[in-house]
Amino acid sequence: MIKKFLGTFVLLVLSGIVIFNFVEDQKEAETEDYSQKNTSSEGGAIAPVESAGLEPGEMAPNFTLQTLNGEEIQLSELKGKKVLLNFWATWCPPCKEEMPEMQTFHETYGDEVEVLAVNMTKTETSGQNDVKKFNEKFAYSYPMPLDIEGEISAAYNVFTVPTTYFIGTDGRIAMPRKSGPMTYEFMEESISNME
Repeated sequence: MIKKFLGTFVLLVLSGIVIFNFVEDQKEAETEDYSQKNTSSEGGAIAPVESAGLEPGEMAPNFTLQTLNGEEIQLSELKGKKVLLNFWATWCPPCKEEMPEMQTFHETYGDEVEVLAVNMTKTETSGQNDVKKFNEKFAYSYPMPLDIEGEISAAYNVFTVPTTYFIGTDGRIAMPRKSGPMTYEFMEESISNME
């Protein structure tokens, strides 16, 4: 009698697990299907996508940030050079997707365009430690300044990652911001249309 009861109980538990996994898989499939159809946003959102970014022609807000190795980067010191200003986080899959493309772009156009990948450190689970581990793993060579307090991403109205601004040699926003991952071709085309 106890064996029958125990056998029935185990079967019920296993059936429950199978049903739960099936339901979760269906939810995941629906979410993926929706995200593929919904092209109004890309990347990891931490606020409404409709939040306005800086407009072309506006002066890019100046900042001074440090990288992991303590190098200080001040945006105003880059005036006279085109700047690709990217905001990212280690927990963001689309950010990881575009970073190898950014590395290739940096290697090709590094003399002409400064690539700055500003890490939104305030959103990281373990802060700078997450960035350090990420950097050790992938070893990208473009600068990765740390926005520890989130002030710079706020100044640039960054609510979705990745978000990229293209800044012209005059220090002004050159084109509408790009929300979502970039391709090498997109970066190349964007800088060719900038002064």
